[in-house]
Amino acid sequence: MTKEQQIQPNLLEQNNAPIYEALKEFSRKHVVPFDVPGHKRGRGNPELVKLLGKQCIELDVNSMKPLDNLCHPISVIKEAESLCAKAFGAKHAFLMVGGTTSAVQTMVLTASKKGEKIILPRNVHRSVINALVVNGATPIYVNPDTDKRLGIALGMKISQIEKAIEENPDAVAILVNNPTYYGICSNLKKIVELAHANNMMVLVDEAHGTHFYFGENMPISAMAAGADMSCVSMHKSGGSLTQSSVLLTGENVSPGYVRQVINLTQTTSASYLLLASLDISRRNLALRGKEAFAKVVEMAEYGRQEINKIGGYYAYGSEIINRDSVYDFDKTKLSIFTLDIGLAGIEVYDLLRDEYDIQMELGDIGNTLAYISIGDRMREMERLVSALYDIRRRYHKDRTGMFDHEYINPSVVMTPQEAFYAPKEEMLPIRECNGRICTEFVMSYPPGIPILAPGERITQEIIDYILYAKEKGCSMTGAEDENIERLNVIKEATTY
Repeated sequence: MTKEQQIQPNLLEQNNAPIYEALKEFSRKHVVPFDVPGHKRGRGNPELVKLLGKQCIELDVNSMKPLDNLCHPISVIKEAESLCAKAFGAKHAFLMVGGTTSAVQTMVLTASKKGEKIILPRNVHRSVINALVVNGATPIYVNPDTDKRLGIALGMKISQIEKAIEENPDAVAILVNNPTYYGICSNLKKIVELAHANNMMVLVDEAHGTHFYFGENMPISAMAAGADMSCVSMHKSGGSLTQSSVLLTGENVSPGYVRQVINLTQTTSASYLLLASLDISRRNLALRGKEAFAKVVEMAEYGRQEINKIGGYYAYGSEIINRDSVYDFDKTKLSIFTLDIGLAGIEVYDLLRDEYDIQMELGDIGNTLAYISIGDRMREMERLVSALYDIRRRYHKDRTGMFDHEYINPSVVMTPQEAFYAPKEEMLPIRECNGRICTEFVMSYPPGIPILAPGERITQEIIDYILYAKEKGCSMTGAEDENIERLNVIKEATTY
């Protein structure tokens, strides 16, 4: 049997979309709705129908026997999850409607519990640390290197992982960001080998790596590397609706237990619009993903070349690979360093949106990111390049006095759970918090990587960074004080 003949039956199977097909059949029957949702196929809310369309509202239905139930799937949802697992090369797949935040938290809650250690990079998404607040596990942070020019955190070095394992042989898991928001990939396969040799699970936040499973010549995917669990934001580069995601597991993870953990926090009223979008998107990528992501890479590479010709900007790519802290690079990520034109990334982000009607994915102190995916077209890429050229022409200035780094290594004093629930002093003005222990989060969103997390000591460098980020227009979130003018800190009488 040829390789093509071996693949063909799988492709035929992937042509199915069980949830979508069940919804179409349900729609044909005109079932009288004496159940929720209360809009009753839109009749009770005509303005919502006008906004979203009749077909969309009619498919916003509740769980019922013909449509299965996400909390305990036995029919069409189970079939869809099985097809999803096969498409991603996983043992099991779970459709998630609480975003990849819910999937990340499921991984952490599955792998660890109160008092147990989990090794992870500090530049994780807030959802990871939120999970530690909930379950009380102890983070063992691997502080990644930073690129001195770009100011961004890089991947975890193997030497750093080895050191963390040697110093914490009782750790139960290692969590890896792969890729990061900026496209940085770690040596995932080697990390898996080290972890499994030391009886530790490997959890991968693969939110930005859907295309690793379907494109060619991509960095290795978590499942291909042998990871135990991975979460994939299908809505980011995979084309499904916002908030829909997939959780993948390997051979040695109990699917029944994972389902129990999911059901601790995920809704019992799953949106069939989100579920159907996952089902259809999986089918689309399984059948057409190879060609689609080849075009994505082509667009991103074109954008990199043209932006770098402008001068002043640096759209970085595979040239930053060093096979260590940058083991590989996601070529679909079009990250643009802006400081050499005298503008912060967030300033370029704001200019693109306000003056050129171009919405970027993120803007931070030194970078802005164009998220390229299957829905993009070359004409929009050319429009972005032209706008960046115009911004440089109109707004270029000297960069003296600008901050040049995104990531500050924190001093961790307490676990996130201990700090979050510890006795708090009245909120102090942020300028008076130097040396105190923070009990809450402070972060720019996106990317949602905490500048401060519960249990970390506040330093003058961090205070200066927060004030500078606010001044430049970064969207700051996480703290109780929505203006981030005051912070919750541990009472001074408490000693740590």
